[in-house]
Amino acid sequence: MALGLTLAAPSLVPASALGRDGSTAPSERINMGFIGLGGQGSGHLFGGGWTYVPGGYIARPDVQVLAVCDVRKERLDRAHERANHIYADKLNQPGYDGVRAYNDFRELLLRPDIQAVLIALPYHWAALMATLAMRAGKDVYCEKPIAITVREGRNMADTARRYSRVYQAGTQQRSEYGGKFRLACELIRNGRIGQLKEVYAYRSPGAFYPTTWTTETGVPLPDGFDWDMWLGPLPWRPYPGNAGHVIPGCFVGDVNWAPHHYDIIQWTVNPDMAAPIEVSYEGGGGKARDAVVHYRYANGVQVHSNGYKGESVGDVGGACFVGTEGRIAVDRDNIVSYPATILTTPLRPGDQRVYHADSHSGNFLECIRTRRPTICNPEVAFYTMNAILIGGICLILKRTLTWDPVKSEFVGDAEANRLLSYTPRPPWRL
Repeated sequence: MALGLTLAAPSLVPASALGRDGSTAPSERINMGFIGLGGQGSGHLFGGGWTYVPGGYIARPDVQVLAVCDVRKERLDRAHERANHIYADKLNQPGYDGVRAYNDFRELLLRPDIQAVLIALPYHWAALMATLAMRAGKDVYCEKPIAITVREGRNMADTARRYSRVYQAGTQQRSEYGGKFRLACELIRNGRIGQLKEVYAYRSPGAFYPTTWTTETGVPLPDGFDWDMWLGPLPWRPYPGNAGHVIPGCFVGDVNWAPHHYDIIQWTVNPDMAAPIEVSYEGGGGKARDAVVHYRYANGVQVHSNGYKGESVGDVGGACFVGTEGRIAVDRDNIVSYPATILTTPLRPGDQRVYHADSHSGNFLECIRTRRPTICNPEVAFYTMNAILIGGICLILKRTLTWDPVKSEFVGDAEANRLLSYTPRPPWRL
């Protein structure tokens, strides 16, 4: 009789579990894992300067964080504890342990319940990790730089297409900052400064070019730091005592901030992606940081890596665009035009418009649901990174090069083509 009464009693299911109180039903939430829990990774997860959403992804009602991963135990433990504590408070479930912690990302990628991963890793891991994640059936948000060589970048973009994965590069200026970059792009594409002639990038390109790698000098590893996994595809070397996003001496030029500048430039110049690009070098007294790289596109536009003389706007992730009838300079803080009427005259209904997104993370999640390309999809991301890397190779060789995007190689230049890839350390060869 007691058993009968128990079975007959109604079971009470919280409305939030069904999505009937305005919350997102569990079946509609995107299950995510986070690989890399440093400043950017934890900022995305918990809220920070890279998500532009209070509380980060974990605070979003349409996301369920299932896993975190890092090769540094103290970071992993801290994020693991904090994530579970947030859900325990949010769900009123003391002892909640639905977020799992992994030192080895391969265990995370094996989970069939994880739909998407956010990758914020040392530079040399970005393309490889994104490729492995997409092969495992995951959609990917990847922080810059999305690749350190042309070959691994091309392979990443091909993998996204082959496996029909959604991919968003972390060059968020197309979506954020009040639409300033989108406005500049649309004004220029619609001829408000006349014919676009020159662009000043305010940032040097860069490339992978380790110069002081081989060494027998090292310091003791911190407790809980998996140095072998941190190195991943790079050649073995002892721990040098500092290992953030990169070990000093691995790169020439800039591959960190340059993607922001050159992404906006590619968006606005809108070149023929199959047309050759000439890249030339202007000496800086033998120092790469003082040299200037010039790009000449098939549509006649020239891009210079230095800034526009006398114009301060453009230095913070932006550029200065010079046309036959005026110029526009834009960065994260400001947008200015000469003459000023360029900005005060609104776009007309029939004017050309570009992809519109007001939230970079939101655009990624929306595209996971709709399977549409993101605003910084793999081909867009690779084309920008490719420009930076071929410019970096020009910095290394200090001479003019011609890039053939169809063959994905420099024309008649074996020395330059040898710098398009490197041999990864086993077992990280794809």
